[in-house]
Amino acid sequence: MEQRQPDVDADVAALLDEGLERLGLDAGAGARRAMLKHLELMARWNRAMNLTAVTDPLRAVVVHVLDSLSVAPCLAGPRVIDVGTGAGFPGLPLAFLRPDLEFTLLDSRDRKLRFVSEVLRATGAANVTVVSERVERYFPGDKFDTLVARAFSSLADLVGLAGHLVAPGARMLAMKGAHTQAELDALARPGVRSNVVPLEVPFLDARRHLVIIQFDESEDR
Repeated sequence: MEQRQPDVDADVAALLDEGLERLGLDAGAGARRAMLKHLELMARWNRAMNLTAVTDPLRAVVVHVLDSLSVAPCLAGPRVIDVGTGAGFPGLPLAFLRPDLEFTLLDSRDRKLRFVSEVLRATGAANVTVVSERVERYFPGDKFDTLVARAFSSLADLVGLAGHLVAPGARMLAMKGAHTQAELDALARPGVRSNVVPLEVPFLDARRHLVIIQFDESEDR
């Protein structure tokens, strides 16, 4: 009988391991298994649902998982929110890596959140809450220490729509490809500071930057 080929093979696992090493991240065996299960399920669900345009499993490791994990050193906790999580990036890989932090994954697209919920069931991750809502309509009881957003439309929109979610003294992490000075200039106002940090994503031949936006503790948003 012909054996069924796994969705996530040894090459994918090896690439993930090397990427984690290059990022200098100490991911335990459980976190690694969860990341691979996420990729496996994404490959399955993508056949029936447009979760991502990336269909090559090896490329998915790089542009989704390792790209997500590149911001891990900048997380502050204990509460982290991923705004516009989509298929769970960057929130799920970060949550798998940091089980000591509490993650909320926010999106308004129910079909993608159904997939995220399935990943949580399959991996048993207990530090993630999934919320279906538009960011400007979400008002949690407790605010967040870190807000992370990947490919959000603009920095000004991010602050304008999601600024109410972060606690005094907290930070926003805006993951970008290229960035423009005009976007940064649009943030200029008292009590708001921004810093641009280049990101090195293993095996990725493209520019990545992280814009770290911080608010003075007295700033009223």
